[in-house]
Amino acid sequence: MGDSQLLLASRAVRIERLTLDFLAYLELERGLSRNTLHAYQSDLAQLGAFLAARGVSPLDAEHGDLAAFLSELASGGSKSNGEQRAPVAAATLQRKAACLRSFYRHLRREGLIEHDPTADLRGPPKTKRLPKVLSREQITELLAQPRGSEPLALRDRGLLELMYACGLRVSEAIGLELSDLDLEEGMLRARGKGSKERIVPVGSRAVSALELYLARGRSVLVGIQVQSSLFVNHRGSSLTRQGLYKIIQNHARSAGLAEQMTPHTLRHTFATHLLAGGCDLRSLQEMLGHADLATTQVYTHLSAERLKDAYFEAHPRAHMLAGHARASRGGDDQAPTGALSGGTHA
Repeated sequence: MGDSQLLLASRAVRIERLTLDFLAYLELERGLSRNTLHAYQSDLAQLGAFLAARGVSPLDAEHGDLAAFLSELASGGSKSNGEQRAPVAAATLQRKAACLRSFYRHLRREGLIEHDPTADLRGPPKTKRLPKVLSREQITELLAQPRGSEPLALRDRGLLELMYACGLRVSEAIGLELSDLDLEEGMLRARGKGSKERIVPVGSRAVSALELYLARGRSVLVGIQVQSSLFVNHRGSSLTRQGLYKIIQNHARSAGLAEQMTPHTLRHTFATHLLAGGCDLRSLQEMLGHADLATTQVYTHLSAERLKDAYFEAHPRAHMLAGHARASRGGDDQAPTGALSGGTHA
């Protein structure tokens, strides 16, 4: 008797067993990232607890059960200890709905269910949020924060310069190995979501910072141990995600940018500055490693804001017209503020 038949023999199968089989399929056959797998595992554990409280097996769950699960997440509700649970953000709810659809499609492919209860399941519509970016002045101030010639300062300068120069995700930066870098050619190999690789150019400022780090910083931190990771901590071990966040936040705080910085800010800033400088959308898509061009197009909105700011700041007639428009509206409006004048806010 196969695994699917064994599971069918007991309709009361626990969701943990189904989840492990589903995650193995996602990892081996679809190549999803570890972060996505962890998120899906958490989502399905949450679903399992919800269904168990209703006395429903995951194999017997119907559309109404799953819709009620999403509805409870959207409205908040009470925890088991009586505390109020905050409503889940729309984007998170969309991801959970996508997880349920993928999970139940997998169960149907495996012959564990006859009908897909998620066929008409929809999450809330996504609200478009423009990512925060830094102005050129702000990014210059941030990159100037790692001062001195100590090994950790050289590492931080190389890390920040590279993330801004190449638009790297956090996971891509900490996953870089020495063999991924070609400073003579000014190129690196980044491993993106789903283990997809791409080649990204490295600017001269980043190349110079990395050469100093490799010559005087990394060699001191690593010592005699064998280490393939490009960026290491003070013990010479691979830099962790938490360690990288701490580095960025510390320097953002020193630059007075703590409120403007998120883990993705350098990547968003890279993309916006490239578009503002004339980079075409397809090339930017390749450098960011986006599978869908629509994902890249969000940065065209940011660049439009930058163009509007540049126009009102530079055009002599625009100042007069903008002032006249504000006066006609009662003088309460302010000129639009975007990346050129302190950052585009969501």
